[in-house]
Amino acid sequence: FVVTYPVGGVNEALGSTGTAHLLEHLLFKGSRSIGTTDVAAEEALFARMDAVHDTLLALRGERAPAAGEIEELETRIEALEDSARVLVIPNEFDRVLSQAGARGLNATTTNEATTYFVELPANRAELWFALESDRMREPVFREFYTERDVVQEERRLRVETSPGGRLYEEHLAAAFQLHPYRMPVVGYMSDLESLTREQVAEYHRRYYGARNAVVAVVGGVEATEVERWARRYFSDIEAGDPPPSVLAREPEQTGPRRVEVRADAGSALRFGWKVPSAFHPDAPALAMLSALLTGGTTAHLQEALVDEGGWATYVGASMGPGELYPRLFTLDVTPRSSIPVAEVEAAVLASIEDFLEEPPSLESVERVRTRIAAGDIRRLRSNLGLAMQLAGSTASTGDWRAGFRTSQEMRAVTADELWEVARRYLRPEGLTVAVLQREGSS
Repeated sequence: FVVTYPVGGVNEALGSTGTAHLLEHLLFKGSRSIGTTDVAAEEALFARMDAVHDTLLALRGERAPAAGEIEELETRIEALEDSARVLVIPNEFDRVLSQAGARGLNATTTNEATTYFVELPANRAELWFALESDRMREPVFREFYTERDVVQEERRLRVETSPGGRLYEEHLAAAFQLHPYRMPVVGYMSDLESLTREQVAEYHRRYYGARNAVVAVVGGVEATEVERWARRYFSDIEAGDPPPSVLAREPEQTGPRRVEVRADAGSALRFGWKVPSAFHPDAPALAMLSALLTGGTTAHLQEALVDEGGWATYVGASMGPGELYPRLFTLDVTPRSSIPVAEVEAAVLASIEDFLEEPPSLESVERVRTRIAAGDIRRLRSNLGLAMQLAGSTASTGDWRAGFRTSQEMRAVTADELWEVARRYLRPEGLTVAVLQREGSS
């Protein structure tokens, strides 16, 4: 069972970054009927702690708050949340599903979607509809400030104390100067510290209604029965608003950009070239190019930089951070520790220039086509993998067939078309390089 909402980090603005990701956490806290012994008493405590939080935010906005005032208000919020926690039945949503044989209950938030998923025995299918519609209709954002602290700690671990996380964030911020792709899905720390329960609740009310929910069910179930349950449990849920439009357009990049991160860690490199969205006619060829450069032991950059050249221990290609808007064609490279990072950077760019000299061989292109076909078969063998593809395609394009067409379009790309898109987009004026170097190194 997969339910996808086509809203994510790209739909947020400065001041409220991280809302979708925090909401992902909170929707596992239950509803008015699940996870509580007394929801009315909970809500009374919510109102009190939110009022204290409003005072806290006003105080933080002052130039010189009195010593100890902020700490006192934070302590009061913690005490009120402790009082509310007495009324909570911990992890009841998870427990109900687990007792029915569920596995893999989880969720993920990306730049453009938030997806919730679980696997259940087929004879427990109706239970999923009952539970999912309940938290869609009337979730309760209990333990709000505690969970907000959890997300802040997640940011510290993934970004602020993680050299690789800092490199990733700095790279996107340098490559995208206006488009919200530059903003982290986890949110900026200052925004996480000030997000309110009402902000998150309003975001849920607007964008997590029936209009945006895409449900995919794959397994031993009858389609007519699934439709009957869907009508029974979801028909009275408010439609909500369509996802907010992203009107920002990234200005054309007219020259290479560069950013450097210093940390007590091994070196790393990220190269990102501006490329169109996943729905551009060149997208299938770019996806093939990614696999041709780094997918498998015979890939061009794998041979040139790792296996034969000995410049790096790892090289990988990807595109992102999203699909709907112009994005980056990215190379991640881990240099060998014995080689200066500047020399590895030069070797990567030289290998790209070498690739651009002539079209790839038909043999190398055919190997990529074979891997893509094998991947299609593997996805079809997994109920969860197929459900993810169906829900994702429908949420982003309105057509569940889109994912299958993309694979076919990739396999139809010729060697000359691959070479043409490489020469069109892997150019210095569209490149942003991010370098991670050990502190004190040159």
